[in-house]
Amino acid sequence: MKYESQRVAMPYFIFALILFAGQIVFGLVLGLQYVVGDFLFPEIPFNVARMVHTNLLIVWLLFGFMGATYYMVPEEAQTELHSPLLAWILFWVFAAAGTLTVLGYLFVDYARLAELTFNEYFPTMGREFLEQPTITKIGLLVVILGFLYNVIMTALKGRKTVVNIILITGLIGLAVLWLFAFYNPSNLATDKYFWWFVIHLWVEGVWELIMGAILAYVLIKLTGVDREVIEKWLYVIVAMALITGIIGTGHHFFWIGPPEYWLWLGSVFSALEPLPFFMMVVFAFNMINRRRRNHPNKAAMLWAMGTTVMAFLGAGVWGFLHTLAPVNFYTHGSQITAAHGHMAFYGAYVMIVLTIISYSVPIMRGRPYGNSNTAQVVEMWGFWLMTISMVFITLFLTAAGVLQVWLQRIPESGSALSFMAGQDQLALFYWMRFVAGAFFMAGLVVYFGSFFIKGQASPEEEVRGPATADA
Repeated sequence: MKYESQRVAMPYFIFALILFAGQIVFGLVLGLQYVVGDFLFPEIPFNVARMVHTNLLIVWLLFGFMGATYYMVPEEAQTELHSPLLAWILFWVFAAAGTLTVLGYLFVDYARLAELTFNEYFPTMGREFLEQPTITKIGLLVVILGFLYNVIMTALKGRKTVVNIILITGLIGLAVLWLFAFYNPSNLATDKYFWWFVIHLWVEGVWELIMGAILAYVLIKLTGVDREVIEKWLYVIVAMALITGIIGTGHHFFWIGPPEYWLWLGSVFSALEPLPFFMMVVFAFNMINRRRRNHPNKAAMLWAMGTTVMAFLGAGVWGFLHTLAPVNFYTHGSQITAAHGHMAFYGAYVMIVLTIISYSVPIMRGRPYGNSNTAQVVEMWGFWLMTISMVFITLFLTAAGVLQVWLQRIPESGSALSFMAGQDQLALFYWMRFVAGAFFMAGLVVYFGSFFIKGQASPEEEVRGPATADA
């Protein structure tokens, strides 16, 4: 590790992984509640478990992005972090706010929580994924602004690189788009229109910039390929992600009342959204094939390759399956949407955070060339267990979604069951999804176990050709 202040990334990564485990636990609770409706009722109703599951996902990924930024920016800028103290203060503020919010969901009635947090004076609660109390939203905004100040000041006083520019651009976009979480118009169609400015433009816009920057950084470190080559790829990928992602927001506007031209814009540009993810696959494998070194951290390399493939499948292929308006007319809000969401989030964002953790945490623990071979083997077992389980979760939800559309959405099929009657017919797929989720949890436990395995440190890397200055 080149700069001591990079160590502030460690608590962010540790807390992110703790929240990740919590997210999966509540995912299993939800999976069981689909088939055992009164499981943990009334202590943890389905709506509460779902709030906790999705909110933990968002918060732990933000912790992961912040940790990645604190690790990457000083090294890219070739200078110490502007204020490690501020990074620590913001960590505790964010951790406390996130923990108290989740505890509020679990132990306080949601309407009462709104009263206790003075939501009536500035109402922002009650919307899917944006259920956080207004004071939590304000706290998150303060944390993001303080975080941005810290990393921008660091970047300005040091070397300017494309990786830092793309990363910070994505983070600024994250902060700006979060402001729409405070806009809560009384008209439901207007509310949903701008609601997607946060929900879609985060995950299918600025988060992709963050993902691309982290991937580029890790590949520079692991492959030794010239920085200029990787940066050119990064520019093209980011351009395609923004062009398709911004206008592709229209696939959420199909059925909420906006003008009819969104049917065309949403369909055409959403159909192009798999392209940047496919380019990431080509980019990663091309850089690995051209590598100048065999870096001993094989686990980090596996995560880097895996995130591009799974992101392309989840965000690209499964997104395309139901993004065209004539298809979405039938599939909108079905389990096909859930299938796409699970694999897309896992492939694009969960795995990229685990990639930078796999690369940087051993270095911060004094192992510059990765964990021991034994620990890496265990980590890779965790990779395969979680990834294969997610593939099966996606396949089972897809099958459930196809059957759901047939039973509920197509009157010509002769069935057209009610929602709950249709759900009963999907129980087998829900059970299989739950079993796959249990295997995912087992994979996460194995992954955690790899951090506690000692052994002989990995040997120094084997260099294939002349090393670059950024290697």
